[in-house]
Amino acid sequence: MLKAIYPGSFDPVTYGHLDIIRRSSKLVDELIVGVLCNKAKMPLFSVEERVRILEEVTKDLDNVRIVPFHGLLVEFAAKMGAGLIIRGLRAITDFEYELQMSQTNHKLEPNVETMFLTTGIEYSYLSSTTVKEIAAFGGDLSQFVPEAVAVELMKKINTKGECNK
Repeated sequence: MLKAIYPGSFDPVTYGHLDIIRRSSKLVDELIVGVLCNKAKMPLFSVEERVRILEEVTKDLDNVRIVPFHGLLVEFAAKMGAGLIIRGLRAITDFEYELQMSQTNHKLEPNVETMFLTTGIEYSYLSSTTVKEIAAFGGDLSQFVPEAVAVELMKKINTKGECNK
């Protein structure tokens, strides 16, 4: 059984993330979407909120499981029994960083491989940061995130204010 991890912050999940989730779920028996709890970052959504949102937008994918994690990705992969990490690439700048991380992860845990998937061309520009900025200024989110994500994002923006304070 081939089990893979697709890790990320998903703050919030975008159509680009969902493109990678859907495509990679067809390649493996089980895909674990690892939602990173990174104390160094100041996410808009809590880990619990990100997990709940991801569960909602992936509920039609039977072999996808959403699991929060913290710490080293290779340790999480080992804990989950996954021998494959899937990473999405939008541009060459992503590749440089992801290659370095892949090589470091392989050095830490030689039994875990990394596979890169390029996002569909229609999502190559898309990032969670851009989506949050559009939301902060009241822009139309429909072409960037599913409706359920847009609703949660606007609730959060309206609660915290456009500058997230």
